[in-house]
This record gives sequence, structure tokens and C-alpha cells, in this order.
Amino acid sequence: MAQELLLTFEQEVSGVTLIPGTGGIFEIRVGDTLLWSRKDQGGFPEIKELKRLVRDRIAPGKDLGHIDR
Repeated sequence: MAQELLLTFEQEVSGVTLIPGTGGIFEIRVGDTLLWSRKDQGGFPEIKELKRLVRDRIAPGKDLGHIDR
């Protein structure tokens, strides 16, 4: 997932930080904004959904190609 985000948002994102957790925590944040929580959503995001969430937060005008169709 990290590699997909770095490739898709290479102009907008300079890095992705993975922070180890315990107890099955899986969260995706942009700054202080929580975009995805395994606990709240009950699982892991599909990469297409994750790219849309990140795009909507950091680059709303960016075309994601086939994902947007």
C-alpha cells in the first residue's frame, strides 16, 4: 500500500511512515486526519478506495485514471 501511494502521489507525497502498533491497530492518517481505521471500518481498505481517500485529502483535483471511471 505504501508503495502504491508513493507512486500515485509522487508529486504530492514525499514519504510514508509506518508506525508499529499492537492489538491489530491499522490506521491511515494524513497529518492529524484519520482517513481509515481498521477498528471503525472493520477491515482493510481496497487500494482503489485508499487512493481516493488520500487524493480527496491532499490533491482533490488529481485524476486517478481508471480508478475514477
